[in-house]
Amino acid sequence: MEKITIFDTTLRDGEQAPGASLNQNEKLEIAEALNSLGVDIIEAGFPISSKGDFDAVAAIARSIKGPVICGLARAIKKDIDAAHQAVKPAKRPCIHVFLATSKIHMKYKLQKAEEEILRLAVESVKYARGLCPQIEFSPEDASRTERDFLFRVVEAVIDAGAAVVNIPDTVGYAEPAEYGDLIAAIKNNVPNINKAVISVHCHNDLGLAVANSLAAVKNGARQVECTINGIGERAGNASMEELVMAIKTRKDIFAGLETQIHTEQLYKISRLVSKLTGFVVAPNKAIVGGNAFRHESGIHQDGILKERTTYEIIKPQDVGFTGTGLVLGKHSGRHALNERLKELGFVLTYEQLEKVNLRFKNLADKKKNIFDDDLISIVEDETKTFKPVWKLEGFTINSGTGIVPTAGVTLKYKGKAIRKESSGDGPVDACFKAVDKVTGIKGELQDYRIEAVTKGKDALGEVSLKLKAKGKVVTARGSSTDIIEASVRAYINALNKIENL
Repeated sequence: MEKITIFDTTLRDGEQAPGASLNQNEKLEIAEALNSLGVDIIEAGFPISSKGDFDAVAAIARSIKGPVICGLARAIKKDIDAAHQAVKPAKRPCIHVFLATSKIHMKYKLQKAEEEILRLAVESVKYARGLCPQIEFSPEDASRTERDFLFRVVEAVIDAGAAVVNIPDTVGYAEPAEYGDLIAAIKNNVPNINKAVISVHCHNDLGLAVANSLAAVKNGARQVECTINGIGERAGNASMEELVMAIKTRKDIFAGLETQIHTEQLYKISRLVSKLTGFVVAPNKAIVGGNAFRHESGIHQDGILKERTTYEIIKPQDVGFTGTGLVLGKHSGRHALNERLKELGFVLTYEQLEKVNLRFKNLADKKKNIFDDDLISIVEDETKTFKPVWKLEGFTINSGTGIVPTAGVTLKYKGKAIRKESSGDGPVDACFKAVDKVTGIKGELQDYRIEAVTKGKDALGEVSLKLKAKGKVVTARGSSTDIIEASVRAYINALNKIENL
């Protein structure tokens, strides 16, 4: 079997999606999950872009020992120096240098001629290679670059020391047959191409990122750059879960090819990235969407009951999809809960298990049936990567038709319970204003969403929101059968994140 290298750029290109800002602890949490997932390369960030990004890349380089840790750099010495310093602690560091090569970019963005671009590309790769043993080079906007010039650039950077040449479809302009032909043309027209790996990085502006990436693989690309849930600039990047499962499922088309991804962890890491970025996964999202393995049509249900493969080409358990199978009730003990959590992929400390068990017992008193998705939501809510400053002790609301909604919220701060009351446009707004009074922090809500985790009138509700306060913007979630409580929990989680930044 020939291996397809998975280059994950969730923490770099994925985080560039508007509103997807992650702090260092959140980046580390995702990096650890990517390591467990089995990715080959983690592009941890763009070190020159900010001190926070530099520190996060350096922290990942120090902590994550499995994959190659990569930092992005423009073809500028100060960028390359910053990337080198950030990834230097890694067991296997990599610097990814990029420089635009299309006529439109050279004319309007760089205002440079072909020969100068060629010189800068070679000089930057040579300089980076003198600092770091592994260099990747990307001719930005390669899919719109004139082919003869692209061939010259690729050949030159390989001679200069690039071990990987990435062919980006930067603006998602390419079409699968066209893009596959481009990769084949590079293999046939670049004399030294056998000295480097061809990588591809596709954007989803026309909804073709995965299709283009797979076409490239069929034509000789052996590294694919992608993100969890397909997040990224504009319409996003190629979705890792879709790429990996296409290669795994269609062995007739991708004969002899495989990845080392532990696919049973895909659903879990999808949830993690969704939780930390605040980007909700659409129910109809391929592979990891909530409806990906659910069937409502009677004809489909009948077929599935008789033979699963009639309407399912992937086993749900192959991607870690837990569905809504009934697992536990209010009489279940801590040991049973812990065993079920282990089956779902969660290994908790004693303190974390105590918190989750308390939430589980409270939930079991409120609803008859506890589903796997309920448990997952509780664990995600309770196993935070930051130390809570404020803790919800309780709240009361008074609301109804013709009544000005009022709320009283009690928070614990340094062992002391503090209660404040406020009114608002609705019960949730009143609660948030009461929390602001307790904390002394004025929060500006920028996004707010409610989602039912499971089915039924007693379904666990999950609130995700984006909050701006103290000049910082964070995303957070909270869950409860009471959507007002879920909202308050999410709001307090966001404030605690801000206090820990």
